[in-house]
Amino acid sequence: MKPEIDYKTINRESWNNRTDVHFDSDFYDNKSFLEGRNSLNEIELALLGNVQGKKILHLQCHFGQDSISLSRMGATVTGVDLSDRGIERARELAQKAGEDVTFICCDIYDLPQHLEQQFDLVFTSYGVIGWLPDMDRWAGLIKHFLKPTGRLVMAEFHPVVWMYDDDFTKIKFSYFKDEAIVESEAGTYADTEAPIEQQYVCWNHGMSEVVTALLQQGFALKQLQEFDYSPYNCFNNTVEIAPNKYQIKGFEGKMPMVYALELECR
Repeated sequence: MKPEIDYKTINRESWNNRTDVHFDSDFYDNKSFLEGRNSLNEIELALLGNVQGKKILHLQCHFGQDSISLSRMGATVTGVDLSDRGIERARELAQKAGEDVTFICCDIYDLPQHLEQQFDLVFTSYGVIGWLPDMDRWAGLIKHFLKPTGRLVMAEFHPVVWMYDDDFTKIKFSYFKDEAIVESEAGTYADTEAPIEQQYVCWNHGMSEVVTALLQQGFALKQLQEFDYSPYNCFNNTVEIAPNKYQIKGFEGKMPMVYALELECR
């Protein structure tokens, strides 16, 4: 039997190591954000709709740009992340932005030990569920924190993307959840030349695994969308086909890169 990997400690250190580079990067562009730019993309904005007066739980919020954007849109927001450095910078950014957002630092599986509220909406987006080993437990957590009339809105990179090597030259990983993927990287997607290096642990989750976990919690699927572009230039060998729409060179219009879900409690 393989020894159990302490993925929480490894990934917390990994994201702590990235956070300051991300906070100061052109990729996240905190200057324009503090001047009023909304960090949310048209994909998730279309599903979120009017959030004025809604209570929103934002899972795996990094340093809080999207949480703060939701607050600017009139919601009461609680953001959660594993990285203590990420939460420190999130609180700093919210203060600079003049927004009252609650931030909690914990592994999201442990969130019931830190939070007792229920919410109108749970939101999660882009490169988050791959850090979690158990989609059934994740779906149960979402159901736990939603009001009986609540909704989940999720935008995520498509699992097909994670099958490839970093340069999209060959299939490297299974589409389906297999075992933990343990790798190291130099730099980070927000600054590939940054003088940092970190190890990380992640898992691939096929779309049926994610959707079935949610349906088994009694959610009703309202929308499932797939997109042939990423709103972020965070992959290698990309081409920009339109403002803030990136595809992999050689796969233009042929590869799903993002999917989005809207589900409601029933």
